Amino acid sequence: MRSYFIEDLSDKDYKAIVAAFEELEFRGPLDGIYYLPLPADLLQREQQEHLEECGPYFMALEFIEKEDENSLKLELLVRGRKKMRCSCISYATPEQRAHMLEYIDQFIDELEVSV
Repeated sequence: MRSYFIEDLSDKDYKAIVAAFEELEFRGPLDGIYYLPLPADLLQREQQEHLEECGPYFMALEFIEKEDENSLKLELLVRGRKKMRCSCISYATPEQRAHMLEYIDQFIDELEVSV
């Protein structure tokens, strides 16, 4: 699996990030998993065609809690909420990946978390 990691977050910073994502109501069905929605204008043609059947599309962000060694792991796989397996489920395009990495980095910067 291709992923983007942010490691070595202090407990304080980790809790601030978790709280901020909780406010956005991005929580997935499993503890520690959040669904970051992918903007419609970044969807690939097939994803746009399958939007009603498979979407909305997201990338999963996992929060991994270990005392003063907390981390975030963004899977670079675009998933659909309605279907687990379909040809439209694929690794992020360079544009999708750049958007999500920038989103996460900016989100953390706005919380004044140093990484």
